[in-house]
Amino acid sequence: MMNRVNQRMAYGETLLALGGENPNIVALDADLCRSTMTSLFEQQYPERFFEMGIAEQNMMSVAAGLSLVGKIPFVSSFAVFAAGRTYDQFRQSVAVANLNVKVFGSSSGLSDFGDGATHQAIDDIAIMSAIPNVSVFVPADAVETAKIVRAMVMNPGPMYVRVCRNDLPVVTPEDDAEYRIGQVQTLRDGEDAVIFACGIMVRKALEAASCLAENGVNAKVVNVSTIKPLDEAAIQAAAKGMKGVVTAEEHNVIGGLGSAISRALRLQAQRIEYVGVNDLFGQCADGYDELLARYGLTVEAVVQAAERVVCVQ
Repeated sequence: MMNRVNQRMAYGETLLALGGENPNIVALDADLCRSTMTSLFEQQYPERFFEMGIAEQNMMSVAAGLSLVGKIPFVSSFAVFAAGRTYDQFRQSVAVANLNVKVFGSSSGLSDFGDGATHQAIDDIAIMSAIPNVSVFVPADAVETAKIVRAMVMNPGPMYVRVCRNDLPVVTPEDDAEYRIGQVQTLRDGEDAVIFACGIMVRKALEAASCLAENGVNAKVVNVSTIKPLDEAAIQAAAKGMKGVVTAEEHNVIGGLGSAISRALRLQAQRIEYVGVNDLFGQCADGYDELLARYGLTVEAVVQAAERVVCVQ
């Protein structure tokens, strides 16, 4: 049984630790600190925590101002609000000026299964990736979340990270290696097809690779946790010699990981299959797995996509 850890807790605990190391770190939240786990930072550093209420646009503008006086603001909210409701302020006040503001999108994808389409972010990667100067991250688990948050502090510029609401198995190495922005990570080798995945779909891709191996298909699994800037050379190297490519993401197939991988492989003639949300809004459900199954974000969907690209009959 894989150890299951919550990415939101990893964010809150890492932000708290970083706050002790760097007095310039400040946290802003929009009435969701107990969900985003910035409440941990608030308890320890109340003078550096700003509860902005349900006023996300104002929160982003304040963060821009704080960055101009040398602070490192972490702006936290649900992903659908962090990327969508603050778009104008983030683009105009933060990204155009290339300010050092970090944005944390919690409860991304379909993970807020009970609140329906209004609270499910399946377009946030596309929104944030389209803005110049912005780095975009989708960690696969809590371990990688903590490493990415540290990297966000160590590197300047506007950045966005999105995480799942629910506990996830740890699938990346639990070591002290620093996260390098842009890196891709091969978690399983194979020579027939390559599966590029991000977020919760990394674990499903690994399970799919095990199922495929039983049918004689050896699939490589690559964790792409930096969507932008994408290491295109590494993507091309991972796909070289493969019969086909599969991308897997908890996001609209338009504008997310699949689009980024296609762009990286534009000069390589390879068949690509996309596993993701097929340009639909989410909906309410009794459970997270129910929604994942309804929208085709399953191990079986990844297996079938891989079989199609290698032409298995």
